[in-house]
Amino acid sequence: MRMKDKVTIIIGAGQSPGEGMGNGRATAIVFAREGAKVLCVDNRLESAQETADIITKAGGTAAAFKADVTKDAELKAAVDEAVKRWGRLDTLHYNVGVSLGGGDKPPLEITEEAFDKVNAINLRGFIMACKHALPIMREQRSGSILSISSVAALSASYATVAYKTTKAGMIAYTEQIARHNAEYGVRANIILPGLMDTPMAVDTRARVWGQPRAEVVASRNARVPLRKTMGTGWDVANAALFLASDEASFITGVALPVDGGALLRASD
Repeated sequence: MRMKDKVTIIIGAGQSPGEGMGNGRATAIVFAREGAKVLCVDNRLESAQETADIITKAGGTAAAFKADVTKDAELKAAVDEAVKRWGRLDTLHYNVGVSLGGGDKPPLEITEEAFDKVNAINLRGFIMACKHALPIMREQRSGSILSISSVAALSASYATVAYKTTKAGMIAYTEQIARHNAEYGVRANIILPGLMDTPMAVDTRARVWGQPRAEVVASRNARVPLRKTMGTGWDVANAALFLASDEASFITGVALPVDGGALLRASD
């Protein structure tokens, strides 16, 4: 019960259509198993409700809430809802991101529209969510902010523009809020997943590229040093659990790769 009675907002607690378990849904389930009260936020209410139902059927505490991360007022409403329901806010977890699905392209092909869309979802939404969560955590003199970046932020081999730059921006912003909120007892850390077998990562690529899912999986597995197998949403969820728990009470400003050694391979 490492999250016993902790109130958590997970933005992106639903998941894209496809096979397997997404990072956000897996994290919501793991946090609830460990005793957290979880507000499952997603831009598709039905997907957030599916996650909340999985939790409540297992005996946990959760509620679903609809919010579009490109709308500041809706992010504020999500934070307000968690505090109204449960009286505090211990963890904000921003688990939202888009790449190919947002029209991301290489440097000579990127459009203003695609860049602005990816930036609004990946980076601006994170900054706005923190804007509303931090005053509550400062007043409590405690709190943990988590988010999901990507090893793409640190890999020169990543080809498209908007995803890489926004995920790098998330790391920089995490370091900033970690430094400027440490005196209030508020921690901020970020997870860098590598190649993961999730609906957003695999099924989206299969649709965009017009390839069978099995081919996308095989290609991605071959690029992972550790066991030649992609990670899963549960790997990200377990890392998030550690960083949100009191076991990480002296850890802040950290960018933690969960990548099966992918960044080591990039340095070969």
